[in-house]
Amino acid sequence: MYLILAGLIMLVSWLVSNRLKNKFELYSKLHLQNGMSGREIAEKMLADHGIRDVKVISVEGQLTDHYNPADKTVNLSEAVYNQRNAAAAAVAAHECGHAVQHATAYSWLEMRSKLVPVVSVASNYVQWILIGGILMIKTFPQLLLIGIIIFAATTLFSIITLPVEYDASNRALAWLENKQMLNREEQAGAKDALKWAARTYVVAAIGSIATLLYYVMIYMNRR
Repeated sequence: MYLILAGLIMLVSWLVSNRLKNKFELYSKLHLQNGMSGREIAEKMLADHGIRDVKVISVEGQLTDHYNPADKTVNLSEAVYNQRNAAAAAVAAHECGHAVQHATAYSWLEMRSKLVPVVSVASNYVQWILIGGILMIKTFPQLLLIGIIIFAATTLFSIITLPVEYDASNRALAWLENKQMLNREEQAGAKDALKWAARTYVVAAIGSIATLLYYVMIYMNRR
């Protein structure tokens, strides 16, 4: 049953990721009438929210966009940073949404930030602990329990990520609309692109929960 469930989750994840890629390719062709680049969109959103201590910088890669609360930087991939289309506007505004969350002490973002060090360390060792726990289930079941507890922290991180990502998108779309940054077609494209981006986090959270339950079932049925 777990293999079937895992296969279904992998299939859904692939479908959502593929759909997201297609959406961004589509809206990358929808050029903005205001002619603003992703960098300019980001800088204006930050300024409109009174945020002066966050820098907008360009980073290599594709879909590598993120906000770093440690050094207060909005990191935009080269395509988003330079391009002037609905997809770039959506991504740039979304990442600035995280900066606004940070500036306003958004509780879910603060909770996720506190888990980052734990998850960073746990992700390096948890799979080995779980494998060792399964192999030693008869002689040392406590090892599997330790692995489950550690993996639960990563699952919690995935769950907490959902409201953080959805809220950042809502803030981005609200600002784009209220400031009339985009026309109706561009706004609809930005909304659609962010909707599919959010769904990748939903699939990841479901997959993490299912995997956690699988290991819990192994532990509960060890005898």
